[in-house]
Amino acid sequence: MTRRTLVGSLAAAAALPSKSAPRHSHTEWRPKLGVLGKYTPANVAFAQEAGFTNMILDAGQHSTLDAATLTDTQIEEIRRTLTQHKMHVSAFQLTTNHIDPDPDRRTSTNTYFVRAIELAGKLGVPYIGTASGKNPHQSFTQQVDEVVRTYSEHYFPACERNKVRILWEPWPDGPNIATSPVGYEALFKGFNNSPYVGLQYDPSHLVRQFMDPIQTARDFADKIYDVHLKDTEILWPVLRSGGITPVNGQSWWRYRIPGMGSIVWRDFFSVLQDVGYSGAMSVEQEDPLYGADNNPGPDFSEDFKMGFVMAKRYLSQYVP
Repeated sequence: MTRRTLVGSLAAAAALPSKSAPRHSHTEWRPKLGVLGKYTPANVAFAQEAGFTNMILDAGQHSTLDAATLTDTQIEEIRRTLTQHKMHVSAFQLTTNHIDPDPDRRTSTNTYFVRAIELAGKLGVPYIGTASGKNPHQSFTQQVDEVVRTYSEHYFPACERNKVRILWEPWPDGPNIATSPVGYEALFKGFNNSPYVGLQYDPSHLVRQFMDPIQTARDFADKIYDVHLKDTEILWPVLRSGGITPVNGQSWWRYRIPGMGSIVWRDFFSVLQDVGYSGAMSVEQEDPLYGADNNPGPDFSEDFKMGFVMAKRYLSQYVP
């Protein structure tokens, strides 16, 4: 029996862990709506002023939340800023290669990621969104085994101490094998349903891989703990004339704010509502029409902020 057969029905998907609030009739669906970006006081203030209640914050090395350099005094100031603006942080974003084939880079990556888990614990951030890790010199099965071994040895003790779960975003361009149902199945089986791993679901990445983001969300609803809200627009005239690997290198897809691409958001949110998802959903702004290709940061540019505003305007019909 496949997972799709087992979990594909909505009735079976209704029984979820404690992250999902029990369903009640006539209850308004109110997940936290957020934005993804770098931590700065100005960005936090903008998010609050624009009506968002959540953020996903970049916590990579050399970011404004560099876990290797922040002092306790700085961490306390960050906490005060977030509290002042009543801003919840659902996740850190930290995409890195946990099983890098270069041993020195891998050691550095593993060491820093533990520091990020500890920083998340200090700030009460429950999740870290990342890629699974990837080693193109190994077979798929070997990579799964290496991911399981690396996380179990290096990360899970820190996850347990700090009450943090590691979530995979299905980004296909990164050091990642958690990009599809095939990858999800193998990894969750390898981890034997460990409580320290799950999904940071971004439906836009499934669209550009010509997979069904709605059915995949339904099949893995019990593993979704955080959500990226981003759309993908397929440029069909370009695709039809050049194919998925056009000889002139022309792009046949682009990321857009929700509502401007191919995702049927009504159906996606229906899946989340049906299973009682009550976590956060944050707009990941990579839309070139709203400054995503010209946002030097770390403070959001005016064009970039307008993308969040326009996204919220569209999402308000589904998320209060």
